[in-house]
Amino acid sequence: MKVIILAGGLGTRLAEETVVKPKPMVEIGGKPMLWHIMSIYAAYGYNEFVIALGYKGEMIKDYFLNYHHRTRSLSVILRTGEVTIHDGESANWIVHLVDTGIDTQTGGRLKRLKSFIGKEPFMMTYGDGVSNVNIQELVNFHQTEGRLATLTAVRPPARFGQMIIDAGRVVQFEEKPQIGEGWINGGFFVLQPEIFDYIHDDQTSWEFDSPEKLAMADEVSAYQRSSFWQDEMILIPISALFSLLDVVCYTV
Repeated sequence: MKVIILAGGLGTRLAEETVVKPKPMVEIGGKPMLWHIMSIYAAYGYNEFVIALGYKGEMIKDYFLNYHHRTRSLSVILRTGEVTIHDGESANWIVHLVDTGIDTQTGGRLKRLKSFIGKEPFMMTYGDGVSNVNIQELVNFHQTEGRLATLTAVRPPARFGQMIIDAGRVVQFEEKPQIGEGWINGGFFVLQPEIFDYIHDDQTSWEFDSPEKLAMADEVSAYQRSSFWQDEMILIPISALFSLLDVVCYTV
């Protein structure tokens, strides 16, 4: 099963970083966000990726074209340009890098990948969100439910901490608790190829158009998760991210 990652947006909410690079290439601990997301899937044995490129897509191409050399020790004979690769290991991934246009919307990007996906079910996510979702459980849930689309429903983290007040006295501070009610789309999907019938053209937004149409046809299932989820992970403390990625990326 292939993994589709939408990585072509402008990333305006991280403008200080994305003025010079696409948002999925913003680094956390020396690795791009895109690498961390791919590692989530690879931890469950899903190693073939189709990356939908747009804004500054050439930087993502350059990263993967040079990935083998970046992660290994090298000897270079400058006179001839001959390169010898020594110790170390590189990720056992297949990565398809597909230009999907600068101004194409998310649904349009997805539809432009149709020929790479074929007639098999596939997974899809965005290039700016992580979760400790159990990918295999998500896939199994999708297969059991039998609908065209399964999304991961998560409880969003609160923006602010709160105080517990009793009779005018502050008795406790709570830092950014998750809200007690409400679910949002967490961005980790399993999809059947028939979903392309619900995407009109390049200007179709996957978030606002297609899932609503699928839901009206009773073709959307929700895999509910109450644990860690974060989009644009540059916004959370680096130390917290490292501890979470130990679980997200390497522990099945």
